[in-house]
Amino acid sequence: MGENIRLIANNKKAYHDFFIEDKYEAGIALHGTEVKSLRMGRCSVKEAFIRIENGEVFIYNMHISPYEKGNIFNKDPLRVRKLLLHGYQINKISGQLAQKGYTVVPLSVYFKGSLVKLSIGLAKGKKLYDKRHEIAKKDQRRETEREFKVKNLY
Repeated sequence: MGENIRLIANNKKAYHDFFIEDKYEAGIALHGTEVKSLRMGRCSVKEAFIRIENGEVFIYNMHISPYEKGNIFNKDPLRVRKLLLHGYQINKISGQLAQKGYTVVPLSVYFKGSLVKLSIGLAKGKKLYDKRHEIAKKDQRRETEREFKVKNLY
């Protein structure tokens, strides 16, 4: 039974700044007008970050634009939202966070069926030379693809 997945927002910066080691799928505790705004694709997770407090996971600075027809029912666009994960997943993530250099970053927001899900990743920060190495590899791959394309045209 294939679940239809529709991407709402993606965090490309996370893949540039971090090595993603583990991925988890979390639900988000939302209000009605926030879901309607998400259906219109009005969401950003670029500046968002995740913290674990008292055995609960929260996402900060995730921007969901107010719904146009929501009037008094609209919530603050940058309010703190609770993420819904199993207890063993939270324990595993918090154990990894105790190690030096690990953090949790939001990767993407999407609809899975009718539910809003957030993909989060356990990540380790990249150094500047790692980023340069990644950019050099991408440039080299792009160059070889371009040469291959030119050779196949003739």
